[in-house]
Amino acid sequence: MTKRIALISDHASPLAVIGGVDSGGQNVYVAHVARQLAALGHQVDVFTRRDHDTLPTVVQWYEGVRVIHVPAGPAEFVRKEALLPYMPEFARWMTEFCRMQGGYDLTHANFFMSGMVALELKQALGIPFVITFHALGHVRRQHQREADQFPAERLQIEETLVAEADAIVAECPQDKLDLETLYGADPAKLYIVPCGFDKDEFWPVSRKFARHTLGFSADERLLVNIGRLVPRKGIDNAIRGLGYLKRDHGIDATLLVVGGNSDVPDPQLTPEIERLGRIAAEEGAGQRVIFTGRRSRELLKLYYAAADALITTPWYEPFGITPLEAMACGTPVIGSDVGGLKYSIEEGKSGFLVPPHKPQVLGRRLAQFYARPELIKRMGRSALRRVNSLFTWEKVARDLAAVYYLVADREVETLDHHWWQNDATQHQQAVTPSRQGALLP
Repeated sequence: MTKRIALISDHASPLAVIGGVDSGGQNVYVAHVARQLAALGHQVDVFTRRDHDTLPTVVQWYEGVRVIHVPAGPAEFVRKEALLPYMPEFARWMTEFCRMQGGYDLTHANFFMSGMVALELKQALGIPFVITFHALGHVRRQHQREADQFPAERLQIEETLVAEADAIVAECPQDKLDLETLYGADPAKLYIVPCGFDKDEFWPVSRKFARHTLGFSADERLLVNIGRLVPRKGIDNAIRGLGYLKRDHGIDATLLVVGGNSDVPDPQLTPEIERLGRIAAEEGAGQRVIFTGRRSRELLKLYYAAADALITTPWYEPFGITPLEAMACGTPVIGSDVGGLKYSIEEGKSGFLVPPHKPQVLGRRLAQFYARPELIKRMGRSALRRVNSLFTWEKVARDLAAVYYLVADREVETLDHHWWQNDATQHQQAVTPSRQGALLP
């Protein structure tokens, strides 16, 4: 049965260019979930904040998918850490839009601020809501401490949303555990549905062709990091790992750092470039760390395919989409043993897991990696099999749709929300009734 679904993504538009300070995994998630849900026959509207005065209110993006730009706050870029005061305006506008244009069977909120809007809609119009947090305030505080610039009330808001949501989508087992232990989430409302990759965007490309196209030699040791250039992504750890690889093991490698707030790398627009450049110079790797600037989605497959491995060593990572994209290109991943990465990366088979903040360990792993050329090929093949069997957006959308039906219709009696387990055990789940609460004035 066709559903009318509202995806709320306050700061992460599916139309945004990926790689900027506030453009990353959530943008990709919302874009592909919307498109795949439409492919299943649902009608999807994506509500996101209007951040430029030239944007039309409604964009017919794909068949069955519209992007709705909500006027909330100034029509310009605002850091997500400063968006909280504009959420009441977002909620009021969306509530009126629903009254004028017709309601939805349910909303799917992405991030805690979108959850505030979804809760307001539920209280005003009776629309149930599902939420994916994408990142949790308590976890962020544990890792970023004083560097976390979100307002303190985020934690209380999240706790209220955990209690009031009709269903909560955890993106990996660690996310589920954090929701239960840090927020007291009801296990009956939790469903594990991971992120995915797009088979129409990412597939294996000849490494020789990719390197020739990008201007690198066929025999060069080449690593890549792709994503937002912010401290918590741990790119400094990857650069220091290069230093240890050279000093302790006598192996040179080049690291491509793909991302930033402009197509041409500019420290004025992306301050992290300056900091990382200083670290590269300290490590004697100034010539072997190349900042490319951001790249379009169409070009990213060439960077993944050209690399021997994707290096992603964040302090923490709720899930992480770039490892899936790399694996879809047949490229192994060396990543931090945290969050979603320890779920998507199969240790010793599709890549290696290393502790965050341990560049010497990373250097040692890279030395082991390069000491066995056949290992690179074997891991690449294993990564390709794993990602295609577990992490496609089609599978993600089907699993989300099953949660939606459970929430909106109350007709689905069983749902295997532990599909990520290797065994065939089936689990029955029932969503508990939500309780009333208020977050918005």
